[in-house]
Amino acid sequence: MRIAAIRTYLLKAPTKSAFYSSQGLFSGRKSLIVEIVTEDGISGWGEGGQYGPAEPVIACIRDAFAPRLIGADPRTPAKHWESLYSSYRDFGTRGPYIEALSALDIAMWDLAGKSYGVPISTLLGGAYRDEVTAYGTGFYYPADGPTAVDPGRLRAEADSKLDAGFTAMKGKIGLLPVRDDMRRMEAIREAVGDDVALMVDSNHAYNLATARTVAAELGRLDFRWFEEPVPPEDKASYRALRDTSPVPVAGGEAEFTRYGFAELIGAGCVDVAQPDLAVAGGISEWQKIHTIAQVAGVTVIPHIWGSGVALAAALQVLAATPPNPYTAMTVPLQNEPVLEFDTTDNPLRRDLLTDPITLQQGRVAVPATPGLGVTVDRDVLSRFDVLETAAV
Repeated sequence: MRIAAIRTYLLKAPTKSAFYSSQGLFSGRKSLIVEIVTEDGISGWGEGGQYGPAEPVIACIRDAFAPRLIGADPRTPAKHWESLYSSYRDFGTRGPYIEALSALDIAMWDLAGKSYGVPISTLLGGAYRDEVTAYGTGFYYPADGPTAVDPGRLRAEADSKLDAGFTAMKGKIGLLPVRDDMRRMEAIREAVGDDVALMVDSNHAYNLATARTVAAELGRLDFRWFEEPVPPEDKASYRALRDTSPVPVAGGEAEFTRYGFAELIGAGCVDVAQPDLAVAGGISEWQKIHTIAQVAGVTVIPHIWGSGVALAAALQVLAATPPNPYTAMTVPLQNEPVLEFDTTDNPLRRDLLTDPITLQQGRVAVPATPGLGVTVDRDVLSRFDVLETAAV
């Protein structure tokens, strides 16, 4: 098996409604999809370039990495990862180069699984589970009234998540004054009761002093983690908050590679590490990040913000993630890994795959067919592609 071509697709899709996080307005979704095609016509799919403009990531794939991969055997993704990373580490240890490498790595793991006729979870050592408990990410700020607390709207969204079977949910804070955001979180807690696990994500909206105030309030409301409380560069504030916070501290979606996570975890910054497979280095790097975290007693739960391809990759690694620590009967969020399931409208997750990954009573089945276990719908791919396909 040899690589004959590498293609990139920049997908953009409008959503039914716009919404805010603490960092800005979202009126659509985008994903950079990579297709690696072998000489015998088999395609492997990957995803990267989710955080900023995708064009720099495409340039890294087209001009730096693809010429080195053409003609190579894709069934050794970890070997290729080391070679490509080492060739560009002098100026590419973060950002577009790693996002490009993430997409290529996922696609090569997909091809390896297809070649050997097994899911990626089998290549990773074997599946511990065939379905994963999901937590519902939502409770964003509506575009038509982002500064309103609106408990009624929040309760209605909470009810819809309960109807879908979610036993864990995550909300957004950081756009409004702390007092107003805590009123929003109180409304959600009142709506779901005490038996539903709640988490919160501020998308690095606070300084240390404000984050401490928020953490105290979240402890009062029995939240399970406080995600991205301070800017990702501010490791000292992460560590200081974790030392005093009554709720676990989570972060890492803006971190790259094992080296970044070794620093984040080694400095005592987080209780929950959240690498994004499409950003942090792909499946090859996930293995190393997970090992670093496991040794330190830190939970690893991937951040997921992308298409059905990124979701499928996360499901494969979660299937192969052991309980941490191991017990005869596992508990989601306690020692059983969980899946982030974004509940906002996302056509690239809903429509891109011929057999969409769906939620069934709060759990998501892990695709059992070879590789990622999913098939990309090429008609949908063409419909959302906003650039001519780049091929090498």
